Amino acid sequence: MTERLADITARIGNIGQLGTVVNAMRGIAGARAQAARGQLAAVEGYMAVIEVAIGRGFALLPAPPPPVAAGQAAQVLLCAEQGFAGAFSAHVLDAAEAGAKLFLIGTRGATLAAERGLAPAWSCAFPAASAGVPGLAGRIAQALYEGIANTGIGAVEALYCRWLPAAGLQLQRRRLLPLDPADFPVAAPHNPPLLTLPPAALLEGLTADHVHAVLCQAALHSFVAENEARMATMAAAHLHIEAQLQGLEQTRRVVRQEEITAEIVELAASL
Repeated sequence: MTERLADITARIGNIGQLGTVVNAMRGIAGARAQAARGQLAAVEGYMAVIEVAIGRGFALLPAPPPPVAAGQAAQVLLCAEQGFAGAFSAHVLDAAEAGAKLFLIGTRGATLAAERGLAPAWSCAFPAASAGVPGLAGRIAQALYEGIANTGIGAVEALYCRWLPAAGLQLQRRRLLPLDPADFPVAAPHNPPLLTLPPAALLEGLTADHVHAVLCQAALHSFVAENEARMATMAAAHLHIEAQLQGLEQTRRVVRQEEITAEIVELAASL
């Protein structure tokens, strides 16, 4: 009886320690998601300015841009860096197109992709903090430009997850290249901007800035979604741990009462 009570007490202690770890992971995920949301506002404001400039740049071209030659499609897959994020990476990997050249971000996502037999042309880890997202976007853009120059990549799109409070994880697609003039605000016919570059050269530079901004936005949304998914997983684990602790505490009280009863019976028999 005593050994059984000791075992139950030890198990309660172990589960309590696990609960401390779960709560810590939940708190870290919440802090990371909150920090990334603050950065999203700045990135989206910057991107809106670039999109207006691109729209005005298209209006300055003497003729519509020529169609881009067809080439191999490429997809930037923004997956999870760590585990305990539920179906986060599965949403993105399920949308990967057969035959597309894949640029995969996220260590956990790369592991799951390998299990599915997907072999990305390029991959890297997600930064541990959202402050590293601009650098990550620069590395992805550089890899894309090298792929366009060396392997004939045509259209490029980014696939990532957003977290919506009422719906949870939602897959998003965002075209990166080529730019479509219909996606940008139409410039007003009056008050043309003063230029120091030919419109085509200006658009080339703005396109690079836009690709970087979109990658930053997609990566930040993905970063928020991964941490929100982890928070949801940890919340479910916390409830399960609480239920286990309540059950073990009830068992310990019953065992302790049986132990006391047995001791009383032994004492009474010895009198």
